[in-house]
This record gives sequence, C-alpha cells and structure tokens, in this order.
Amino acid sequence: MKEDAAHPNSILIVDDDRGQRSLLETFLRGQGYHTQTAASGEEALEILLTQTFAMMISDVRMPGMSGIETLRRVRQKHPTLPVLLVTAFADIRSAVTAMRDGAVNYLAKPIDLDELIATVRLATERRGIALPVAKPEESLPPGVVTSSPLMRAVFRDAAVVAPSETRVLITGESGVGKEVVADVIHGWSSRAAGPLVKVNCAAIPENLLESELFGHEKGSFTGATQQRIGRFEEADQGTIFMDEIGELPLPLQAKLLRVIHDGSFRRIGSNRDLHTNARVLAATNRDLEAQIAAGLFREDLFYRLNVMEIHLPPLRERPEDIIPLATHFIGQFSRQKSRFSASVTACLTAYRWPGNVRELRNAMERAALLSRGEIVLPEHLPARIVAQAAAPAIEPADAQRLEQIEREAILRTLRKHDFNRTETAKELAISRRALTYKLQRLRAEGVAVDPV
Repeated sequence: MKEDAAHPNSILIVDDDRGQRSLLETFLRGQGYHTQTAASGEEALEILLTQTFAMMISDVRMPGMSGIETLRRVRQKHPTLPVLLVTAFADIRSAVTAMRDGAVNYLAKPIDLDELIATVRLATERRGIALPVAKPEESLPPGVVTSSPLMRAVFRDAAVVAPSETRVLITGESGVGKEVVADVIHGWSSRAAGPLVKVNCAAIPENLLESELFGHEKGSFTGATQQRIGRFEEADQGTIFMDEIGELPLPLQAKLLRVIHDGSFRRIGSNRDLHTNARVLAATNRDLEAQIAAGLFREDLFYRLNVMEIHLPPLRERPEDIIPLATHFIGQFSRQKSRFSASVTACLTAYRWPGNVRELRNAMERAALLSRGEIVLPEHLPARIVAQAAAPAIEPADAQRLEQIEREAILRTLRKHDFNRTETAKELAISRRALTYKLQRLRAEGVAVDPV
C-alpha cells in the first residue's frame, strides 16, 4: 500500500487492467491528487475497510466482482463516497442503470482526460474536498514543429501518458505524424533507454507477419533455415510500436491479445512459452469500431489497445502548422537558406493537404530540388497545389456562419446531456472522437466547454 493513501485528496482506482490503472494513477498524480489502486472489486472493498478516500473510480467489466456490484456494496458501507464508472461502449446501458445505485457519472473508454479531470473536480468539490493545483503543461519536445493549439493538446496528452505503463492507440489519417508521437511517448517514458521497435503491419505479407512479431525456430516451416527472434522479444524492457494495427489478420489478433494480457508468446515451431515486458503503442488510420461491427477486428483487443487514445488532427484542421512545417522541411532539403514567395505562401495555406504532413514534406523536397535552394516560386510546387489555390473558395462570411451554427449545436447538446460526451455525440450523429476534437478546437478559442 502507498503511504499517502489516507490523504484527504486520495482517489481509489479499481481496474483489472494494469495499463488502465497506470494511466489513471499517473494522470491524477500529475494533477496533484494522491492515489491508491486495486486490481479487483474484492481488493477495493478490503482497502475501504481501513482507509478513506475522496472518490473511487472503477471499471465496469472485471473478472469476479463487476464494477457495478462493487458500487452496490460500496454504497452499503460508504453511502457518500463519490464513485465514477469507466465503461466500454457495450457496458454503457448498464452503467447508466448503475447511476441509479449512486454512481456520480460514467466515462466511456478510451477515457478523455479533460472530461475525467472535470468530473473528478466536480465530485470532490461537491464533497467539500480542497482541490489540488494542477501542474503546468509540458513544454514541446525538441525537434517538434507546431504552432497549433490542437497539436499542443496532443503533446500535452503524450506528456501525461508517457510516464505510465499504459497502452496507447494513436489515430489519425495517413501522413499526420503518428510515428512522431510514438517516438515522443517512448522518449519521455521510463523505458527511453530501452529499445523502440517499430512494425508496420500493412507492409509485411500476412504469411510472414507471425514470424516477424513472435519469431520462429529453425526448421519450423519451409525456408526457416535458422532461428529468428521476433519483434516482441526484441522490444523486451522497451516499447513496440505497431503501425497500421487495423491490418492485422484475425488469427494474429488473438495471439496479440495474449501477449498484451500477460506478456507470454511462443515462437513458431516451439512448445515453450517466452515472456516479454514490452509496452505496446499502436496506430491506425482506420475506424476500428467500424471494423469491429464488420467482424474484422476483435472487440476485446480494441479495448486492450485503446486504454488511451491520442488522435492527431489532419493538417487542414491546423493551418497554423503549414508554414512552420514547410519552413522546417525546406531547411532540411536545401543546401542554402531558401525562402517562400508571397504567392507560394498563399498556395500552401490554401491547399487542403489530403496527404497531410507527409505530402507537405514531399512537396518541399521537390521545391528544394527545383529552386536550387533559392527563392521558392509557384512553379516549383506540384501542379495540384497551385491549381487548388486558384479555385474559388467558400466566402468567408458563409464559412463563419456555418461554424457558428455548428458551435451552437454542439454547446446546446452538450449542456442538454450535462456535459456527457458519449450522449452528446450520439445525438449529434458524430463519433465521440470527432466531438472530442471539435471541443478541443472550441476550448483553444476560449469557449467554455467543460462543466463549471
């Protein structure tokens, strides 16, 4: 037990998933709270026999005693203890029902940290507990170029999650920089001295992917002329980054689930279990929830991987980053200092960048070659970029009116559902992920989107 568990600002975290416990503990401690953890409802009840807490946060789906049953038993002995439930999508109906048994709220996985801290502060405030002072945001890591409030929020979340052992799912369109975020999380973690092993699940043929991940023994199949160490074995005491995880075949998803659960795996052709202590970071440009509905991705694996989701907005939604990134890239590719003409700056900011940061980087490599390191002109850019800049744009007044209508609809629906983002997204007919990042944009503009 931790020495500070009896502190009046202590929060009891109950979850059978070590990564989820680690995330919540790291984040809440960073906000100034004290924490104690329990791996089961039974363990939580034992702790509550001898210690007092300002609040309890419990997962719903756990082996043995569920979070809902734990809540009911806690209510019998501690009727005033605020309890927050954390649920997978499939558990939400049960969680809502459980609120009649005294839960203060429920949060859907993956947990939105802004929503979490707003709920925790509200619950402890109502109970008369003095609120801790949150630590300031982390500064941006060296070498990362961004001026966008949305990307600063991404790196804030990365700073929160990096010191924990939790698994992270990094989402976003192709080319937005998911690998860069994985590098930052590993570099900021306690595993930074260990290996960072990267696997692109889409780039390896399906019949070779199992050997790539888990290794094989000599003679285990045709062509296996020597023993091979797999990537999970290489990543022991470090981090494995699995890019394009949505491309992983279903049979391998079951084996990945086992590695995530207890770290054990077998090389192909072996009957001996091996163990790895590798932290898993995954990335995808696919909608994994849609793949689950289509039977292409395991729901249990999704929730294991998606303890914390970090979503990278496309470049078109963070125009503040276009010129700083372009300047950074042109500096990498030019032998002498280059500069953009005013018309090039206009072209770059008007273009929609469907290929995101990767497309911008490639365009700057081309421009550096054609301009020979001098002033960059429109003819040095790909023709599609110049052509789009010349196309008529939406009138600014029309765009502003549409943004205002969307903003009012979001705020009205958010208040209607008492700032519950899952129910708000459902009524607006958008994904919870999309709502989260629309709210981040509003927050960056100074709009109040959190409960007061």
